[in-house]
Amino acid sequence: MLRVTIDGQPRECAPGTVLQALEALGLSVPALCNDPRLAPVGACRTCIVEVEGCERPVASCTTPLAEGMVVRTRSPQLEAQRRVLLRLLASEYPAEAVARHPDKPFHRALREYGLEGEVRGEPRPELRDDSHPYLHVDMSQCIHCYRCVRICDDVQGQFVWRVWDRGADTRILPDGPDLKQSSCVSCGACVDSCPTGALEDRTLLDRGWPEAWTRTTCSYCGVGCEMDVGTRAGRIVTVRASREGPSNQGHLCSKGRYAFDFVTAPDRVTVPLLREAGGWRRASWDEALGFIAERLHRLRDAHGPDAVGMLGSARATNEENYLAQKLARVVLGTNNVDCCARVCHAPSAAGLKRMLGTGAATNSFEDVDHARTLLVAGSNTTECHPVVGARIKQAVLRGAKLIVIDSRRTELARYADVHLRPRAGTDVPLLNALAHVVVTERLWNPGFLDARVDDVESFQAFIRDWPPERAAALCGVDAEDLRAAARLYATHGPSMMVHGLGMTEHVQGTETVMALVNLALLTGNLGGPGMGVNPLRGQNNVQGSAHMGCEPGQLTGYVPLEEHRARFEDAWGAPLPPTPGLDLMRMMEAARGGQLKALWAFGYDVLLTNPGANTTRQALERLELLVVQDLFLTETARACGHVFLPACTAFEKDGTFMNGERRVQRVRASLPPAGDSLPDWEILCRAARALGHPEGFAFASPEEVWEEVRRVWPAGAGLSYARLEHGGLQWPCPDEQHPGTRVLHTHGFALGPRAALRRISYAPSPEARTEDFPFVLMTGRRLYQFNAGTMTSRTPNAWLQPGDWLDMAAVDAERLGLEDGARVRVRSRYGEAVLPMHHAEGLRPGELFTTFHTAETFINAVIGPHQDAYTHTPDYKVTAVQVERAE
Repeated sequence: MLRVTIDGQPRECAPGTVLQALEALGLSVPALCNDPRLAPVGACRTCIVEVEGCERPVASCTTPLAEGMVVRTRSPQLEAQRRVLLRLLASEYPAEAVARHPDKPFHRALREYGLEGEVRGEPRPELRDDSHPYLHVDMSQCIHCYRCVRICDDVQGQFVWRVWDRGADTRILPDGPDLKQSSCVSCGACVDSCPTGALEDRTLLDRGWPEAWTRTTCSYCGVGCEMDVGTRAGRIVTVRASREGPSNQGHLCSKGRYAFDFVTAPDRVTVPLLREAGGWRRASWDEALGFIAERLHRLRDAHGPDAVGMLGSARATNEENYLAQKLARVVLGTNNVDCCARVCHAPSAAGLKRMLGTGAATNSFEDVDHARTLLVAGSNTTECHPVVGARIKQAVLRGAKLIVIDSRRTELARYADVHLRPRAGTDVPLLNALAHVVVTERLWNPGFLDARVDDVESFQAFIRDWPPERAAALCGVDAEDLRAAARLYATHGPSMMVHGLGMTEHVQGTETVMALVNLALLTGNLGGPGMGVNPLRGQNNVQGSAHMGCEPGQLTGYVPLEEHRARFEDAWGAPLPPTPGLDLMRMMEAARGGQLKALWAFGYDVLLTNPGANTTRQALERLELLVVQDLFLTETARACGHVFLPACTAFEKDGTFMNGERRVQRVRASLPPAGDSLPDWEILCRAARALGHPEGFAFASPEEVWEEVRRVWPAGAGLSYARLEHGGLQWPCPDEQHPGTRVLHTHGFALGPRAALRRISYAPSPEARTEDFPFVLMTGRRLYQFNAGTMTSRTPNAWLQPGDWLDMAAVDAERLGLEDGARVRVRSRYGEAVLPMHHAEGLRPGELFTTFHTAETFINAVIGPHQDAYTHTPDYKVTAVQVERAE
């Protein structure tokens, strides 16, 4: 601490700037150009202070605090200078804006210095822009602090706002005709930073300023952004990024920031429903749960407990997923329990666990800032995980090297030092070629290999058969580019890998992840900052749902069922089912075959998201009981459901989520439950009672559930709600004195002191292109929609991205005589879909891309039955198709 004197009082302050010291002490001075997320520039001069020994006042935001410094913040001379500066800024400012929004930082400063009466400017309608569904622009309120320009450049890396002209003619405008037609990605950072009303959320203007704020965690992707939810009169009016959030550092994307109005969507179902011959009818909770209990008892008595299955939810909390798998095993008597990790990152968990002993990210998002080289594999990060994508962009702009492995030319690929574009499904040959270069050019880390890695010699012998030229022929990648990527990753460390579903949703998904780990082991890029192998988890709690035990062969803590059976039987006071459980894909097969009779799915639209929609429908139609627990009548419920149970949104309940970097974070209710909806945890506890098994489900709160989770999960024992109130923590965290674990495998591995390299052979996809099916279709997400669109399609995001469309290389479209925007039929060996087609620059001839967001398209009817051999994860990335104009 530094000993200083501020306004005559001796103080002890942490090192930093003078402004940071003043803020920590609660001493406010105007600082209109300052934002703690940005490097200080001292442009507005309103934060000036007097420092003894300095001839003139200095900007407190750029002046470092020093031992013995004497600072004055409110001398008559300073106050006079500030008043002059503020008067100049307010000379043409609209007076009505000050009256309408008195709490804006600039407006507070005017009021503090008694200048409201001198603000006489008029609004200028020609400077307004309401083209964007979320952002209101009124540049008659701009004071040229340039915070919007700098935060867009230095945090999001989008460079939307531009400064035009000079002096009195200076204007700040977007890089398009209006904001909607600009390169804006709707992250809202500029609005969040603006100290006036020049940039504002339209919801605030329409609904008023919040009466209450609630800190919670975003319910979209696996980044786990902390955010503050502003509510008024029982409705969300705005969401702001938490400045303290370790995963997002005061930043959000369009979904977390703005896509919240699904909570009050007109088709939200808030009462239990039972299907009868004439359709759905309203029911009480007792009637609905009683119906479920009676039907489950009858089906179990007739066909045994393994005729029943339970699907947890990546959108539900850890506590709720824990209860779901406990109910399945203890009450229903089956290990048939799974979650949507099965169709996305189950290969990541399986591959990492096989190689290193822990099926989770080795490092933290913070490590992006410490890596000298970043390898992004199979992830369109700036669209699917925008906050991490922006962080990667900023790291590259600061000088980090970037390798991108992706069949498409994504936004990050434009920043890459090396972009490897393999043919879809050829990642294993590509990664083997990189390992070949590391081995044959002796770019490995000998000290790390000697101390911590086994099977090195056998791997070296194997990998010599994978020279870049062999892989290049299979992958369609230049051999020299493979060499360049390998050299960069191996020699310019620390090097950090992040990977997405482009690596996992393949027939060799698990082995692809193992091949990534091979590279990290060879080069010693494990166990330290700026390193590691890190899956970018798709949904907010997909890591947590599987980790809580929603997986047929794993219990809470992602521990093998058979090895830990006795411990859990003792903790739960009940025997665990003896029969191995079925995963989701095997449950669908069993349902089609008539062996699975009942399925309970919550927060998961199985029909819309599973591959082979036609066969999935057949499976669901054969069920004698399908319980759907969700916010809306999903496609699964509409087509095949027998009971619908209305659940609360994440804005209406408490609990915890676990993000993609192993961080457990609090979820807090900012709204009361809508209608008769209930939190999923309460529904499951009521269901256990209705099934005659109240023992073990008599919880009064999510915290009580979490206390039981801590007792059965030693690595999470230190993660109490009391500790999590102050911010998320990363497991392992074995006791309440432990700080959490940012980096795994620092000295050994979860499976022992040494890990082994694996020899991964290439197995080509069964989906071969032919004369009849000459294209390869890949599916994924886009920026403004999320998975099945259950939430985002009921917000203005649907206006920013209306529906699904097919990306096709212009040369292919020209050959087929298809103009941009033409409606086309995409047909595979398994099904077809009709959707509009658009020319795309980022695709090679013969390759196509589309999303799976809407039921109108139902693109998963086209996807085939091929699966990863280890996890049964479907291959969503390689489907041979034909394309023709739709009649």
